[in-house]
Amino acid sequence: MRKRSQRLWFIGAAGVLMAGAVTLGVIGLGGAVAFFQSPSDIASKGVETFKQNVRVGGLIEVGSQTHGEDGKLLQFRITDCKNTVPVVFDGIPPDMVVEGKGVVAEGKFDVHGTLVATRVLAKHDENYMPKEAYDSLKRAAESGGEQAMADGTMTCGDGSAT
Repeated sequence: MRKRSQRLWFIGAAGVLMAGAVTLGVIGLGGAVAFFQSPSDIASKGVETFKQNVRVGGLIEVGSQTHGEDGKLLQFRITDCKNTVPVVFDGIPPDMVVEGKGVVAEGKFDVHGTLVATRVLAKHDENYMPKEAYDSLKRAAESGGEQAMADGTMTCGDGSAT
């Protein structure tokens, strides 16, 4: 075999290996990617458009949080003061998941439009909020949404605490 044909075989084999590595990477990350959405984004696009994992962030609506008998099943609604998303989480939630505070829930929507969360993330102190959640709440506030209260909770335009 001449050097030129050896070089062509080498380049071809390297191309096939690279294509295989890229394919494996795309397949491996396919289920792990979750895009952030606010409740208003979900309401405008429709729940049925979200077939893969999604992260929903906002505030836990006051009066919406209930626990199951065993303390593991948690149901609540995430709001941005314009729209709400019902969430169900079967697990032990973080201690800082309380009404009126920021939260990000990750999971898939069921046929009833409820987010079945596999992970629930709560802010760790009164000063922290994920950038995406802060931005979506800010957009909602600019269009007649909520106002911050001194204790870290938020109130919607109608005065009800969220």
